[in-house]
Amino acid sequence: MNPSNLSRAELPDAFQVQMQAQLGAALPEFETALTQPTPVSVRVNPRKADYDTSNLQQVPWCSDGFYLPERPSFTLDPLFQAGAYYVQEASSMLLNVALKQTVNLNRPVRVLDLCAAPGGKSTLLASALSPDSLLICNEVIRSRVAVLRENMDKWGYPNVVISNHDPEEMDKLAGFFDVVVVDAPCSGEGLFRKDPDAVQEWSEANVQLCSARQKRILAAASPLLDEGGILIYSTCTYNDAENTENVQYLIENGFRNRSLDLPPHWNVVEKKTGDAVGYQCYPHRVRGEGFFISVFQKTSFTASVKLDARTFRSIRALRPREAASAAKWLQSPTDFSFWEKPNGDVMALPKSLEKTFLFLDSAIRNKGFGLEMGQFKGQDFIPSHALALSTAINQTLPALPLSKEDALRFFKKENLVFDEPVKGWLLAQYNGLNLGWVKGVGNRVNNYLPKDWRIRMDIKEYV
Repeated sequence: MNPSNLSRAELPDAFQVQMQAQLGAALPEFETALTQPTPVSVRVNPRKADYDTSNLQQVPWCSDGFYLPERPSFTLDPLFQAGAYYVQEASSMLLNVALKQTVNLNRPVRVLDLCAAPGGKSTLLASALSPDSLLICNEVIRSRVAVLRENMDKWGYPNVVISNHDPEEMDKLAGFFDVVVVDAPCSGEGLFRKDPDAVQEWSEANVQLCSARQKRILAAASPLLDEGGILIYSTCTYNDAENTENVQYLIENGFRNRSLDLPPHWNVVEKKTGDAVGYQCYPHRVRGEGFFISVFQKTSFTASVKLDARTFRSIRALRPREAASAAKWLQSPTDFSFWEKPNGDVMALPKSLEKTFLFLDSAIRNKGFGLEMGQFKGQDFIPSHALALSTAINQTLPALPLSKEDALRFFKKENLVFDEPVKGWLLAQYNGLNLGWVKGVGNRVNNYLPKDWRIRMDIKEYV
């Protein structure tokens, strides 16, 4: 079944009854929208803004979001691999409005993206927050952590933590956060035309299972927020059990609903059930998929943790000579302190967040934080791929501009050959954006792209 050719006959009967109750006479428009091609949208990285948007239509609720006329091969676009943009469904960019209308972003805040993989909302949050803010991107499912880390490395912001925990395991962070985002696992009704498997897996029983799981997640997330903190809840589904009923659950358990000011011409539908208010995107009304979002402020009190950085357990501060050597790789090294993990990995911590990072080192187990810089090997320093993609990297480091063909060969992890010899560590670049590291050895240039990042597609027709 092609998702752009989804027919009414392929929709579950119970789902059609549910949508008839929600949409009434507009149901045929909704069903017709599901037969249309899925819109394609991207969100550009404001710190790596080498992406031409001059002829693209902007997503109404996100100044960094843009619609593409067609879906290209993102894997074979060096700008995508460099973190110049993220491919994100337009409706889900409503998080941008929810955040800006309910959170003071002019001050440092602590934010938890509780269900973060693959990283779409985490990259949006990172772009919106001040450099002195903290963003923890948590993913419960271990197998999904690698893609989350890869996407956050591409985005390149040093004030980020990647963690792998059930929310119940984060009890040492009670009252720690100013904002918690719960983009909850759901029945996926809003992705029917994008993902045919979602249609096959849908059932009324699964909707109820999802709703119960979401309540458990929300119950575990609640204590992590400070009093007055903001909780943003979202799903990619339409039914009330997973949406407004869970909103009502929060209202009954220490939260008050916060309304959003959404212009009527955006065509986002305000949904109310009792005291519960949320905002629903329908594909026949917006240029996007099905998405629901609602915002809350915590009114109940949770005793907040006290930062105690004295118990950090797994890192040591670099010696002055080592720190001076590592500092050369950063644009503003005085903004960072330098540390080493037991495995020898060197990382840089923003000084404005150092105490917080050191506290987190003891508060949560499965995590990675700070800017991963590389390792010392004797007198040499071997830079990491994350450093190459970081927005904090020294902009004066030697670079090797590549054509698109050579950039794609770099991502195939092929060694490159040039007419003129090059020596030492060089940043492979495409259109001025860093792709990764190469090291010149005579006429040969060794490729240090991590093996797991290598693309396997045939590049012949793209060069």
